Amino acid sequence: MQDFWFRVSLPVMFSALIALLLWGLFSPIPALLFMVAMLLMVMAHRAWQLFRLERWLSDARIETIPEAGGIWEEAFSQLYRMVKRHNQTKQELADELRHMEQATAALPEGVAILNEVNRLEWFNPLAQQHFYLDAEHDIMQDITYLVRQPEFVEYLLESNFNDPLIMIPARHDDMVLSIKLIPYGGNKRLLISRDITQFKRIEAMRRDFVANVSHELRTPLTVVSGFVENLQDMPDLSQDSARRALQLMAEQTRRMDSLVSDLLTLSRLENEQSPMHEEAVDMNELLNEVYQDGELLSGAHHPLRMEIASKSNLLGNRDELRSAFGNLLSNAVRYTPEGGEILLRWFERGGQLVFLVQDSGIGIAAQHIPRLTERFYRVDRSRSRETGGTGLGLAIVKHIAMRHQAKLEILSEEKKGSTFSLVFPIKRVLQGASKNSEFAQMQSE
Repeated sequence: MQDFWFRVSLPVMFSALIALLLWGLFSPIPALLFMVAMLLMVMAHRAWQLFRLERWLSDARIETIPEAGGIWEEAFSQLYRMVKRHNQTKQELADELRHMEQATAALPEGVAILNEVNRLEWFNPLAQQHFYLDAEHDIMQDITYLVRQPEFVEYLLESNFNDPLIMIPARHDDMVLSIKLIPYGGNKRLLISRDITQFKRIEAMRRDFVANVSHELRTPLTVVSGFVENLQDMPDLSQDSARRALQLMAEQTRRMDSLVSDLLTLSRLENEQSPMHEEAVDMNELLNEVYQDGELLSGAHHPLRMEIASKSNLLGNRDELRSAFGNLLSNAVRYTPEGGEILLRWFERGGQLVFLVQDSGIGIAAQHIPRLTERFYRVDRSRSRETGGTGLGLAIVKHIAMRHQAKLEILSEEKKGSTFSLVFPIKRVLQGASKNSEFAQMQSE
């Protein structure tokens, strides 16, 4: 500190010594004039340095800091080091803030910060999507002004946040949100929003599945139980009536057996712990079996044609592939009126292998196509039951396709037929001629 004051007062002391010398040599007037001139020069120099400092402070950048000598050089050096530390701290804070923003942006939930009067201080991109917020205009806006659903406002005012609020956003009718408020940091609160649309959809599918299984089993059980009671109550029942009753009971028993078998197959396919045994599948041999099964199912009621345009085989599970192909073909037979044509094709498209089933049947309306692979989803329930379908065939096909990294494509138009294609990826293609070439050539002709 003493050194500082000495250096500040040094110009004044030096000027005073020279003034005293002039006083002794000449007179007081020249000495005073010199002293005043020197003081004015010192003041002007310091005023100029202060002006430079003030101008720099208005735009304090490290690369434009003024240069000077003496005490001002030390002052500017101290400022330089202070600004450098400040910029470094600012950069570190900016990096931390950027990392925090990236972390919150990666969260599977929407996150927003509300102050003590429920005004938005910050929100991440997912919260912006959930509540349709505008990052430029909605900061420090009242959340009840931006999200106006009565249930949300009531939840906010009740201040009882033990249970989440389930809500459909005003501008997203197809979305279901789970909202929870978490108090923190005094009077502030975190608004956490999670999209549970898929969970709700799965829950609804589970409820429908249980209800459909119960309904599907109840009908044949009711039929069988009714005939059993009739047989017990009618000792003089004729042989023809008994035969008819037993025939209907056998049909309903087979229906229940098919349903249980499909349920077990679907359960096995959905089990992630059940690995798939892969092998090189001879496609001509497999397609031959599928074709023959289709002829038996059709009973010569449909012209059935098969075209094999590729000699490539497939890497996969033979039993699962036969099940998928058979389900697609059996659906074509069931929903194609007598005399309607059914085409099976095995060909390559863009290096991928495709199994196609095309029919000239009743077709499917466009609104039903996205839901066809849901369990028990039927376009025409009564017709499906009449033809013996369980409602699980396309669900089984979808899961077999997923296990083979394949894609199920569906094209259909009402009264004009349908085309179902299983498209297998290039990595499952095995080059080489197949067996049973005579059968392939015969069907192609």
